Amino acid sequence: MEKKISTFDYIIIGAGSAGSSLAFRLTEEKKYKVALLEYGGSDFGPLIQMPAALSYPMNMKRYNWGYTSEPEVHLNGRKLACPRGKVIGGSSSINGMIYVRGNACDFDYWEKSGAKGWGFSDVLPYFIRQENSHGGEQGWRGISGPVHITKGIRENPLHDAVVRAASEAGFLTTKDYNGYQQDGFGPADMTIWKGRRWSTANAYLRPALKSTKLKLFKNALVEKIIFSNKTAKGVLFNHNGINKTLYASREIICSAGSISSPLILQRSGIGPSKLLKKNNVEIIENRPGVGENLQDHLEVYFQVESKKPISLYKHMNPISKAFIGMQWLLFKSGLGATNHFETLGFIRSKSNIPYPDIQYHLLPVAINYDGSSAIKGHGFQFHVGPMRSKSRGWVRITSNNLKLKPEIKFNYMSHPDDWEDFRNCIKITRKILNQPSLSKFCGKEIQPGNKKVSNNDIDEFIREKAQSAYHPCGTMKMGSINDPMSVVDPECKVIGVQNLRVVDASIFPRITNGNINAPSIMAGEKASDMILGKDPLPRSNLTPFKS
Repeated sequence: MEKKISTFDYIIIGAGSAGSSLAFRLTEEKKYKVALLEYGGSDFGPLIQMPAALSYPMNMKRYNWGYTSEPEVHLNGRKLACPRGKVIGGSSSINGMIYVRGNACDFDYWEKSGAKGWGFSDVLPYFIRQENSHGGEQGWRGISGPVHITKGIRENPLHDAVVRAASEAGFLTTKDYNGYQQDGFGPADMTIWKGRRWSTANAYLRPALKSTKLKLFKNALVEKIIFSNKTAKGVLFNHNGINKTLYASREIICSAGSISSPLILQRSGIGPSKLLKKNNVEIIENRPGVGENLQDHLEVYFQVESKKPISLYKHMNPISKAFIGMQWLLFKSGLGATNHFETLGFIRSKSNIPYPDIQYHLLPVAINYDGSSAIKGHGFQFHVGPMRSKSRGWVRITSNNLKLKPEIKFNYMSHPDDWEDFRNCIKITRKILNQPSLSKFCGKEIQPGNKKVSNNDIDEFIREKAQSAYHPCGTMKMGSINDPMSVVDPECKVIGVQNLRVVDASIFPRITNGNINAPSIMAGEKASDMILGKDPLPRSNLTPFKS
């Protein structure tokens, strides 16, 4: 049975990082009626809202689409998990809550590659608009935006010791990697406010829902976008078991993320003609780039035993966990109120590299993302990996039936340069760990292990242990309309059709330095002005650290 619903001015597909910010901005002036379609449901409950519980929603079918890659040839044929948020707030409701804008050079590259108007001077005002930064660098950070950003208390002595050790190894330190200088080790920014995960559902969506102009459809599974000739007119979706069609008088904005957005466009008839024909999809527009250019950050957990009993291991028991949970429930404080990634580092593997190409996350316990301990004792770990892999993959439908799993192929480590970059990560990590400031803490390596020193040994460790950092992006590249692989133009309009835009991490021409939630929100902020026909915010004249 199909039910038709009245027309809205705008339809947004996906209530994630970009979609929620768009919903807020498009309804802010109470001028337009906006429909927001989200397949997921409520984010209510401690498993999402408690920062320290971050591993739980990421591993739950209720909140996670549960995507996995095809067997990755260069990683011993392993299928890697690709969790994506299936809940209001999208992946901002299941991620690690680490806030990284990216490096200024990332956005300048975007502009040079064809995304005119998306250089650092153009996007910085939108980062500032979205932020309410507590403890950020004055002048460089926003202080009145919807997204609360805080720094951890960093009580564990490992945090200061790691920053000192990095300095002793010849690397810089920074007080705010989202300010003037990204280069170096320093305190992490977290999307946590008053002890709670500050997702885009909390920052943008809940305030937007106070407006009568926004209608949120939860449990809405989008099948395809409906076209009249080459003009997007509506969206066909299943809502609580009933097929419905929603119509837009102005525009449809696809913000379903770097995996789901290209799948929706492909099912709608926009994509590589060969793929569409193979899957019996009527071709609306042949765009070869839809689903291509898939990128991600790959990382390993470099784990070390601790000589001193200062890690979080002592809390990894039922009694301690119950106490932490109770303290958080009653007071929103204690060890439950942090993600525990309270120190980050961005460094250059070589002096001639123009900006950092390695990222570090310090975690004061040796543990896996599923919550299992690596050792029965005290330890700590770096999540470390290269920032700008040259490997590229794709996302492709395998049928015109949306219930069949797509083909997700990252082609991790398929470019030969990636191997040297990753070896440098391991070697530099050992250099930092061998500095005087860490000598009283560092025991033997858990992994890779002290004996794995040759390039062959390191390569085998990478093949066996490398994991996604969960930053997929790039599958609907923004660029010049003259670039056949571009999917959207610099105004986020899908090339070749009318009244359809894409706004999410899929439009990134190249992956940014660090975690991608912050630039995904920024894309929504910036695109909202384009959609509403507003002049862009004035370009910034601030000059970041680049030498």
